[in-house]
Amino acid sequence: MIVLDFFTTIVFNTLVAAQNQLFDLRPVHPGRILREKLQERGWTQDQLSTITGYGKQAISLIVNEKNGVTAEMAKALAAAFGNTPEEWLKWDSQHRLSNAENDVSNIERRARLHSLAPLREMQKRGWISSTDDLERLEADLKKFFDVESLDGDITFSVATHRTVTFPYLNPAEKVWCFRARKMARVLPAPPFRPDALNEAEKELRKLAAYPKEARHLTEILAAYGIRFVVVEPIPGVKIDGAAFWDANSPVIALSIRFDRVDAFWFTLMHEFMHIKHGDAASVDSDLIDGTVGIAVLLVEDEAEKQASNAATHALIPIKELQSFISRVGPLYSKERIIQFAHKIKIHPGIIVGQLQHKNEIGFSANREMLVKVRSAVIETALTDGWNRSITPGLL
Repeated sequence: MIVLDFFTTIVFNTLVAAQNQLFDLRPVHPGRILREKLQERGWTQDQLSTITGYGKQAISLIVNEKNGVTAEMAKALAAAFGNTPEEWLKWDSQHRLSNAENDVSNIERRARLHSLAPLREMQKRGWISSTDDLERLEADLKKFFDVESLDGDITFSVATHRTVTFPYLNPAEKVWCFRARKMARVLPAPPFRPDALNEAEKELRKLAAYPKEARHLTEILAAYGIRFVVVEPIPGVKIDGAAFWDANSPVIALSIRFDRVDAFWFTLMHEFMHIKHGDAASVDSDLIDGTVGIAVLLVEDEAEKQASNAATHALIPIKELQSFISRVGPLYSKERIIQFAHKIKIHPGIIVGQLQHKNEIGFSANREMLVKVRSAVIETALTDGWNRSITPGLL
């Protein structure tokens, strides 16, 4: 009976130990594994010290779980017990990680916010609060994006009951688009006049003859129910213009990345043509190249091609330009370009841009005609950037 009780106790204790080990899934210290291996071999710590060449204290500190296992010690223990150094290092790192008490949930939240938007740049521009408080940052981004949750994809609303996501835009470019929409929403939205866009096109064309006339752009577009805003790009934004719908009203937003008369008017007319053609959404990136000129398109789809062709033709009728090229080329003097500009009532810089695009002249030729227009545009347009501030709380 005593013998039976003795074996029963052993079995019970073994089961309990196994159960405890089953439920305690935390990685163990490599010192515990080292003790077990010493018992299996019947070695003492002194013997292991002699075998490995490491001092008794170094062995004792590991066995008693005071120290971890270094790379050098891992190689020595692996050679002694016939396993691999990687195993010893794995046991050591797993134990360290399991005992790390720092809470990383805030790091994950912060990383999520930084992946959604360039927070520092937004703070510099005053688009969100200058704070590191996570609760405040999350609340600011929800308000900025006009969403109840920051989980999942954040889409850009471009028409009633319809959303379009632009997967090719980086976070900075998406933020730029949302800022443009936010600005447009504070502008009056007069009734859109789609049946009068041919008339609007003619009025816009007249403005392109003189750089300072661009200050009338907001007024003319508004007369036809089109809202117009200008947003200076933040780092990482290579968008020239966007045309979209919001609250049943079209919006044109420009970045004026390249302050040149040809780049500005081509981009403006390109976005106007998207609205005229009834395209649901357009975000034109790298439409104007800073060095080589016009029409480096990010997306060469049919709508983009139609908008580009229509914009080019609206500014300079194709037949007129072809006639000029056949009569004058390749000797395009400044005087002949100016004469042609007076004839068709357009700024000579726009002609220069078209000639550069067609490789009729080099991109360094006649650049003095590519005058700046940004200052005239932002004189009247709702503008964010270039040291122009918007009343706090308005957006």
